[in-house]
This record gives sequence, structure tokens and C-alpha cells, in this order.
Amino acid sequence: MSSRFPFTANPIGWFMVAYSDELKPAGVMPLHYFGRELVLFRGQDGVARVLDAHCPHLGAHLGHGGCVVENNITCPFHGWRFDGTGSCVGIPYAKKIPPAAMLRRWPVCERNGMLFVHHAPDESYAPTWEIPALAEHESQAWTAYTRRRWRVRTNVHEIVENAFDVAHFCFVHGAVRLPESKVTMNGPLFQVNSRTAFDTPAGVMEGDLDIDTFGFGMFTARYRGLLEAMIIATLTPMDDEFVDVRFTFTVKRLPDEAATAFVAQQFIEDACRQLEQDIAVWEHKKFLARPLLCEGDGPIGLFRKWARQFYPVATLRARAI
Repeated sequence: MSSRFPFTANPIGWFMVAYSDELKPAGVMPLHYFGRELVLFRGQDGVARVLDAHCPHLGAHLGHGGCVVENNITCPFHGWRFDGTGSCVGIPYAKKIPPAAMLRRWPVCERNGMLFVHHAPDESYAPTWEIPALAEHESQAWTAYTRRRWRVRTNVHEIVENAFDVAHFCFVHGAVRLPESKVTMNGPLFQVNSRTAFDTPAGVMEGDLDIDTFGFGMFTARYRGLLEAMIIATLTPMDDEFVDVRFTFTVKRLPDEAATAFVAQQFIEDACRQLEQDIAVWEHKKFLARPLLCEGDGPIGLFRKWARQFYPVATLRARAI
């Protein structure tokens, strides 16, 4: 737990660890998330799996030199083989496998061209929901993904809460008035539908912004105005200090491809500029468990009540949120 925050950096939920096309069949990737070393691999059956990375034999990292045989991963040090459940299924020079030859298995969900891992304190916390399929993914009416990535010194809680702090849009991002917002909560889903207006070189531009938040690991921001666009924002804790932030963009195609490319580039550049304005605040601010809120601040209090479901009680300091 970081001294900057009164709660764990690693809440319960689904968190993106790679794009699907980064992991080929029989591919192996080392990962560092949640303050742990993990290994991601894809079996010959096409299924992606994630295990703790260090072999229980003598500690070799399966993500560095390990290889896939059928649907198992083989340790590069002594050839021990582990299946997708984390069980050791073969030792080439031993007749008996020690009963404790196990690695922790991490549930994986592959959706929308992305790979997500379910983080929880231990394996007793089974996933109770999944990342939804997005209609825009692989639709010919929408452009191929454009990807951007940042390493940010903050906590996933701060980033998600920022989306519901409507007042900051005026003072950080140039909105000409406070957004008019409607809030809906349903289990792990928190939705905010807003009407926004931003001052641009071409004048004041109005539009609708719909934010759907799925736990702390992902939210989608759909904008409808002069264009239709979507950002898939994925936020994955690396350790107690840093978050891996990825923005994945897609824009609804216009009749003219050149016009589509131009407006998409403008949208992406503006969204990245706004995120970097936020990063400058996040990396230096202090989290206040009891902020002095006022009229116009947006649904921050509702968001914090919703957020409690993703924190094991033992990881929350008294009156943390």
C-alpha cells in the first residue's frame, strides 16, 4: 500500500495485460503487474493463460526462455511443464511429481482484441462478472484501433474518479460550462451520460459523452458530436507507485476516408493532450479520504460508495473512502 493512498494499489477486478495480437499461438510474454512477476502464454489451442512466473523448483522465470508445448509451458531451466491450471504435469528426469509443484493460475478474459487478467488477493475470489463485448470492435463502420500508452505515477482509483469529477473539465480541459450529467450504477458498472461543450480553434463544439466504467480496469468513453468516436481506457496497476495506462481509439467512418483520417487524428491528439493535462495533476496530488465537496463537483461521493465493492475490507484503512 502506497503512503499516498489509504487503500491497496491493486483492487479486485479485470485488468488489461496485452493486446490479443501481441500474443501469437505458442507465444510467451513476461508480465509485471500488481507488484508481481507473471507469465502469459497461448497454447496451441489458441487459449491464453496466465500463471505466476517463477518455477517452484529453483525459481527460474517462465517468461524468459520458457516455451509452449501443446497447451503447457515448459521451464527453461530444468524442463518442468505446467498446464493452464498451474499444475506441474511433467518433469523429464523424475518419475514422481512433488504434490506442491503448483503455480497460481490467474483467470483470463479475451475480449475486444485485448487480454484481461482478473486480480484478487487470492484464488478464493472467483470472478463474478466479465468484460463485455463492444459492438464497435471489428465493425467495418469503425476504424481500426489506434493505440497510445503511458506509465503514470498514481493509483487506478484516482484515474477512474477523475472521470466523475465534472468540474475539472472546465478548469483543466477547457469546457465552457459544467457538463449536465445523469448517473446510473449497476453492480460493477457505473455509467455517466453527459452533455459537454468545449472551446476549440473552430469555435465552441457541443456533444454527448457517455462513460461506462467496468470496475477499475476499464472504461469506455463514447463521444457524439461532429464525429462519433470511442476511447477504450484500460488501467492496470504495475506496483504500488505506477499504473499502465492505455488508450485505444476508434472512430466511426465518414463517407470520405481522408476526412475520416483527419478528424480521427484531431480527436486522438486532443484526447491525449487532455490525459497529459490530468497526469500533471495526478502525479503530484494527495488523495483526501474526506474531501470538501460542493455543489457542481459531480457524482464523486456516489462513485466512492460504488468503488468499495472492489476493495477487500482488510486493505482499507479506517474511513478510507
